[in-house]
Amino acid sequence: MPINQLEKKMDFGKKMVFAFCVGSACSIVPATSWCSEDEASVTMEMPEMTVTANKIEEDVQDVPQSITVVGEDILEEKGIEGVPDLIREIPNAFYSPGHGNSVNFRGLNTSMFTSNNPVVIYIDGVPYSRAYGFDASLVNAERIEVLRGPQGSLYGKDAIGGVINIVSKEPTNEFHGKVGAEYGSFDYKQGLLNLNGPVVKDKLYFGINGWYEQDDGWIENTYPGMEVDANRQRNHNYGAFLLFKPTERFNVRLNISNLYNKLYLEDGYALPGGSVAGDFSRDDAEKVSYDTETYSEIESNAQSLHLSYDFDALTVTSVTTHRTLTTEGDWDADFGDDPLWAGLVMFDDAETDTWTEELRFSSNNPEGFRWVGGVYLDTEEHETGPYGMQMPFNPFTYALEDWEYNAESISDSKTYAIFGQVMIPLVTNLELTLGARYQHIEKEIDLDMYVLPVGTSGSPAFHLESEKTWDVFLPKAALSFGITDDWKTYFSFSKGYMPGGFNYFSSSGTAEDNSFEPQKSTNYELGIKGSYKRLNLSASAFYMGIEDIHVYRSPGGGIYYTGNADKAHSRGAELEVTYFPTDSIELSGALGVIEAEYDDYDDGAGNVFDGEKIPQTPSHTARLGIAYYHPNGFYTRTDLYNQGAVYFYNDANKSFDREGGHTLLDMKVGYRSGGMDVYAYGKNLTDEEYVDGLRANSSAAVATFGDPRTFGVGAQYRF
Repeated sequence: MPINQLEKKMDFGKKMVFAFCVGSACSIVPATSWCSEDEASVTMEMPEMTVTANKIEEDVQDVPQSITVVGEDILEEKGIEGVPDLIREIPNAFYSPGHGNSVNFRGLNTSMFTSNNPVVIYIDGVPYSRAYGFDASLVNAERIEVLRGPQGSLYGKDAIGGVINIVSKEPTNEFHGKVGAEYGSFDYKQGLLNLNGPVVKDKLYFGINGWYEQDDGWIENTYPGMEVDANRQRNHNYGAFLLFKPTERFNVRLNISNLYNKLYLEDGYALPGGSVAGDFSRDDAEKVSYDTETYSEIESNAQSLHLSYDFDALTVTSVTTHRTLTTEGDWDADFGDDPLWAGLVMFDDAETDTWTEELRFSSNNPEGFRWVGGVYLDTEEHETGPYGMQMPFNPFTYALEDWEYNAESISDSKTYAIFGQVMIPLVTNLELTLGARYQHIEKEIDLDMYVLPVGTSGSPAFHLESEKTWDVFLPKAALSFGITDDWKTYFSFSKGYMPGGFNYFSSSGTAEDNSFEPQKSTNYELGIKGSYKRLNLSASAFYMGIEDIHVYRSPGGGIYYTGNADKAHSRGAELEVTYFPTDSIELSGALGVIEAEYDDYDDGAGNVFDGEKIPQTPSHTARLGIAYYHPNGFYTRTDLYNQGAVYFYNDANKSFDREGGHTLLDMKVGYRSGGMDVYAYGKNLTDEEYVDGLRANSSAAVATFGDPRTFGVGAQYRF
């Protein structure tokens, strides 16, 4: 970005800070609910929050597990636009932009060569777990339920860490919707549209929604002839649905969606191999010199057909989904402008085609004995290639000439599962939950590795063809006790599972050398939740034993391998509180503390990491929010987020680099009248500098940073 433009944006930022200080002089923070122009006051009594976490509608306080529920108003007020923003709301969760959208949850990390996140997104029945395309539109969301802990006995696709269940709004016989736009720092632009309504009243409904954003980024590429805005990005998320209700008992819903992300350069830079996290500075990242265009492009198209028939005693539901995910990317091979590496790139193209079917049966009892059961099938074809890297020397003779590694592979996987759960009242206020899942997984791979001069063709240097199957039984049990009508305590036990797989970048070794086993967890949780007048509280303590935890190493420079560490553990506590001291003020907060360590980890190359912290697991996460809403329509909110120290694995040094904690301050002020909302906001107001991702091997270390201070204004109209 040219310096004169940057100075103008900073002047704009100073004025915004002044406006925030004036607008928040008497009360420091934000609003939580909409008010019509006829309303003289807002009453913030504690509402009963109904969720479908157990596939049965019930009060969130009655569900014997940890759940974070985020409603539509909070999504809008906090500017939560996608899943990466949402992760910050969840105790003991961490988001990193490396290798797609990677999530750490209670010490569980993304698996590199399956790309599975430990948390599965569900939206309109479509499950998303791959790190690439791990996002969803929230424009039509009524609420989001984040279920912590394994969910294999309730959801078709297994989730070792938890589920993000996005519940969309149901249309009515009246047209409803919203339209909005924002403009902010670094030429940030955003637009959104949501419209739901009837085609034939009581019978046929439709909905469309869309969200688009772009910005020029905060990194400047100084290399002559290259685009100056190095980390610019363009993103959109569009969706539509048709809902047909031929009878009061029968529902048919068809959903389609399209997600697209294109990011030019990561939000960071590279240093030579052997560098550690402490060597990086965001100031140094603001100007880079790349001689080759670097970009990552992701597109996802999904369709789902949801059929539901309500019998007197039970409801039968079928959810059929199809999703294609296409990724394409080129990266400057030396992360710089070394003439020896001029024009050489790393590249990663892949296409994934997935079909799923979930057939579920659930009782219609609102209380007493309740049950859920079903079967699940998914089939996936993942085609990788070209996938590799170029280098300015012959890897066999080390002569100076351009060569490349390129892995081309097709891998197929199938999952068959049966799952179920029952809730059994024992005596007054005491209830037992029993659940289980049995699943069978088949995977196979056909891979060719080519090592050839750039621009030539030839026979593969290495071929891998292998298949594996895994069977697993995953039990679950929970006992909940109602202390009073408003307070409940619970204890739960469950098993979790993340599938194994194959190394997509194999260049030597046997089939066994290039595969890794499933990751398994044993989970214990003790919790309490309840409400008292204007207070809502939930607290829990957990312990997780982890076996065959997925890890990676890079013995050959830029070539990564996934393997298994024998044992690890994670233990911690979580607290979430919401309190309304007056009818116009809301206080909310959450705290998560955690210790996650390897207990038995020998990498097979003479390095023992017993006692080391599991990477990308913050020692704690904490958030505090204050919201104020005046009867005349003025509102303001302030949110603080604090994250403790986090470790990143540095394969060049066989070490775990520590990144210190940081605190972020966000604010928003606005005015609502009728359906109109006009507002201004600031994010990271103290301009905190922090590393949120690190990949390091003997070739290079690449660090990414959280966004600097930004400001913006926006308007939204609901109808």
